[in-house]
Amino acid sequence: MKKELPKLYNPSEVEDKIYKYWMDGKMFHAEVDSKKKPYTIVIPPPNITGQLHMGHALDETLQDILIRWKRMSGYSALWLPGTDHAAIATEAKIVEAMKKEGLTKEMLGRDGFMERAWKWKEQYGGRIVEQLKKLGSSCDWDRERFTMDEGCSKAVKEVFVKYYEKGLIYRGERIINWCPHCKTSLSDAEVTYEDQAGHFWHLRYPLSDGSGFVELATTRPETLLGDTAVAVNPADERYKDIVGKTLILPLVGREIPVVADDYVDIEFGTGVVKITPAHDPNDFEVGKRHNLPVINVLTDDAKIVDDYADYAGMDRYEARKKIVEDLDKGGFLVKVEDHEHNVGTCYRCSTTVEPKVSTQWFVKMKPLAQPAIDAVKDGKTKFVPERFDKIYFHWLENIRDWCISRQIWWGHQIPAFYCDDCGEMVVTKEESAVCPKCGKPMRQDPDTLDTWFSSALWPFSTLGWPDNTEDLKYFYPTNTLVTGYDIIFFWVIRMMFSGLENMGSVSFDTVLIHGLVRDSQGRKMSKSLGNGIDPLEVIAEYGADALRFMLATGNAPGNDMRYSDEKVKASRNFANKLWNASRFIMMNLPDGFKADKLPENLATEDKWIVSKFNTLAKEIGENLENFDLGVAVAKLYDFIWDVYCDWYIELTKPRISAGGETAQTAQAVLVWVMKGMLKLLHPFMPFITEEIWQTLVNDGTAIMLSEFPTYDEKLSFAKEEAEFEKIISAIKAVRNTRSGMNVVPSVKAKLYIETKEQGVFEAGKMFFERLASASEVEIAERFEVSDSVTVVTDGARIFIPLSDIIDTEKETARLNKEKEAAQKDIDFLSKKLSNEGFLAKAPEKLVEAEKAKLAKAQEKMAKIMESLASLKK
Repeated sequence: MKKELPKLYNPSEVEDKIYKYWMDGKMFHAEVDSKKKPYTIVIPPPNITGQLHMGHALDETLQDILIRWKRMSGYSALWLPGTDHAAIATEAKIVEAMKKEGLTKEMLGRDGFMERAWKWKEQYGGRIVEQLKKLGSSCDWDRERFTMDEGCSKAVKEVFVKYYEKGLIYRGERIINWCPHCKTSLSDAEVTYEDQAGHFWHLRYPLSDGSGFVELATTRPETLLGDTAVAVNPADERYKDIVGKTLILPLVGREIPVVADDYVDIEFGTGVVKITPAHDPNDFEVGKRHNLPVINVLTDDAKIVDDYADYAGMDRYEARKKIVEDLDKGGFLVKVEDHEHNVGTCYRCSTTVEPKVSTQWFVKMKPLAQPAIDAVKDGKTKFVPERFDKIYFHWLENIRDWCISRQIWWGHQIPAFYCDDCGEMVVTKEESAVCPKCGKPMRQDPDTLDTWFSSALWPFSTLGWPDNTEDLKYFYPTNTLVTGYDIIFFWVIRMMFSGLENMGSVSFDTVLIHGLVRDSQGRKMSKSLGNGIDPLEVIAEYGADALRFMLATGNAPGNDMRYSDEKVKASRNFANKLWNASRFIMMNLPDGFKADKLPENLATEDKWIVSKFNTLAKEIGENLENFDLGVAVAKLYDFIWDVYCDWYIELTKPRISAGGETAQTAQAVLVWVMKGMLKLLHPFMPFITEEIWQTLVNDGTAIMLSEFPTYDEKLSFAKEEAEFEKIISAIKAVRNTRSGMNVVPSVKAKLYIETKEQGVFEAGKMFFERLASASEVEIAERFEVSDSVTVVTDGARIFIPLSDIIDTEKETARLNKEKEAAQKDIDFLSKKLSNEGFLAKAPEKLVEAEKAKLAKAQEKMAKIMESLASLKK
């Protein structure tokens, strides 16, 4: 008994079943295979704190399309999955949960906290992985990794020690970005800049000799407490006499020098700048050049330190208000101006970041940046689209040393040890250390590494490095990195220099950049706007295939896209169209039907569809090679919906009804093309294509492991395709003409086809009768047909007698009735618009709306008159 598809496609019943089938068969697993070329994608590891959002859905869909295509194209295709420990974000979640229990990190101690953190990871860390599976992600789950697993941790230590021994990692006092909420340092890439409304406070600093004062402006008056100088430009004639003199710092009374430094812009403001080395990166550099003291005035949570009794313990903004009041009282405040300025905020919690002098660990970036710049300039790695290499170059060419230490516990603890007795420091891969100088046990640095330090090693640490594994030798360098443009500087840059420094080659040959998924109004999805869409809810309602197809539709590398329910519904409708077409074909196949190859005795319409499919296979392959996934989807949609379902199935129905050899040929071609379409569509809509395949083919094979269609010269029937396109074009033209005249399909009409290609159109006679409502078809090189509608198309002129399609008396009466109604509208609107009172009182919008109505009525009248004229001919 032949298998049939159910009447309706129900994704919720199919998707979990199909995914289990793939998993049970280990079909996502990639092996080292010398007979195959490798193709590798490493997943951008989602945070263990994360839940699937629309950005993930887009990212994973694009990767899955590529990996399924390559797998079907004969590659040993590895999509390596895993998750990121997400240091700051995860610790914040755990601390928040502990707070509800009245617990703090300090109460548990480091070991107790880490034990709790690992339990949290086991409980919640796999949640996003299960969600990725719902999307259909065909990752090699046997190889799933975690940035803090044993292998990745070994790689982190290896790199840290190596960099340290090469002088690429150092510990020093520098100005860094500090988040007062997360209470940790941040790298430059972890700071998000935004415009904030603020002020310029213009202040007077008196000269200590009583000879006057200097005026300067600041956006942060609370940092005045830490001023250790005032600077002017050495070329500024206005201030040459005060360079070397001292000033009295308002409110504090500290004597500070006036220094000359080229950093100061003569043209900006008064040309005088307060210097606070502990709280401004530029001031820190000025301070180094002039040996100025560094005075920190803020605690780790951005409160004023105890050294300043009047302000001690105040939050920075509270202190700012009080300090400004005191400056005003003391006569030091000249004026206040509104000023919008660019302020750095923490990328995790959006708290305004404080520049702060601190002893931290840094990676020396200049020696690592240059090879990464050269690799892209030399074409070893390319960006798609190419324009994104500008962001890449900008960051690398202007990069500062990377602050890699974080003042949190969840993460890779820095492998440096200190002797509290003699001050010796050791960097080692070992778990503990004994002082080489005095033999005492050493204390490990309490700080952890920036999350991005471990994820920078992801393309090779996940394949077994530092061990020279078979996986590493075969699958590295990886091929395509798929990622959003928002993390080029966070992640892409760091993976590039890490691969070059540690592996001697780039980490990937192509970086495919995608944009953001915005809402239907083009806004970024965010919690504050409440416009986020949960992909799992979309999958539950419409199925994963509909979501995937929507995300790929219109997708162009680097460009943002808009989500809308209408688009998902359209994708769902497309899936239903495919299902119904497949079901129709299967219902009409005889028992025991087998079609492993194309028959030899193909009709013209068979050659037309086969040739068009052959071209489609070629174009889809080219589109995928060029990462034009949106273009590929559009071509698949048009071919399946229009060419196959709306045309070819209809063309074959008379042959199938007739039975015999011609029916068998039509059925064989229907099945052959359907199988090919399913394969081409599979990377985009894996679930429905696999379900149809299992029923249609029913030979124990999986479509995901079948061969992806490619162009075959033997299947190119250019002549027959072009000839049959003329028949299709003529049928469409006749249909459009009849539709424009409101002639229903049940009304038959004789067609006179005037053409020099009589043989071509003779072969298509039955299609005109079936698909163009022709009662009879006459074909000749020349016709004279009076009282007819003429349709001009490629290769033919077609005449349709008016008497066949229109009852002239009835049509004239109907048109005269419409003419009467249209004239009433014109008269009413014309009168209204010539009324001066209406024009004077009515809102402009209403007047314009009435004018538009009149124009529409006049246009309708013109068409009615044209139709009446044609009936009188």
